[in-house]
Amino acid sequence: MKKIIYLLLLTASTKMNAQQFINSGTIEFEMKTNNHKTFGDGIWAEMFRDKIPQFSTYWYTYVFDNNRSVYKYDRLDEKTKLPWGNNNADENTWFSDYNSTTSVCRKFVFDDTYLLSDSLMKINWKLVPNETREIAGFNCRKAVGIIFDSVYVFAFYTDEILIPGGPMGIHGLPGMILGITIPRMYSSWIATKVDIVNVNKSLITPPLKGKKKQGKDLIENLKKVTSDWGSWGQQAIWNIFL
Repeated sequence: MKKIIYLLLLTASTKMNAQQFINSGTIEFEMKTNNHKTFGDGIWAEMFRDKIPQFSTYWYTYVFDNNRSVYKYDRLDEKTKLPWGNNNADENTWFSDYNSTTSVCRKFVFDDTYLLSDSLMKINWKLVPNETREIAGFNCRKAVGIIFDSVYVFAFYTDEILIPGGPMGIHGLPGMILGITIPRMYSSWIATKVDIVNVNKSLITPPLKGKKKQGKDLIENLKKVTSDWGSWGQQAIWNIFL
């Protein structure tokens, strides 16, 4: 009997030691957007619908260490790119410090590059512990959040990666977010691979180049510019401040 108990304890101990807890790594995210849905309805949408691909695919790189991260554009699928290219998406950078709950973002907006320093986005999360999914080899749990007052975010996170981050400014769960769907933005993000060996920690620095601007001032200007753009204007603002 003692031998059986010993073997059970040894097995449990082995499983606990085998479970990895990661605090440094590099994650590749694949983003897909339904362009036809994004443009909405109306004359503007009809003009472009037969001239653009229905879906576009992009890849981003997320590097993290010691509760700090940087998220940057990497490449796009040339076959599904929009006629105007990547709209200078390669300039966009999200730096997050989860200890100080602050962020510094560089965003290309209407022919100008801005540097936005602010607190991390406030997200109201509700955990859905009974629904799980495997992403990039990690067992993930589901959570539902709300951003921009009324936009739902469906996320899957793993507590094996300790940093409470995710793509763009999405954060605040008890582990790394590896999958996101935002139905009202017709977009999804999914981790395709996680590398915990080749981590270039020198990349985890806030961006420095760009016109310094307060987020609240920029968003007011954008609301005026996009006031007659319909649903596409709202989509554009969400994309800029996500």
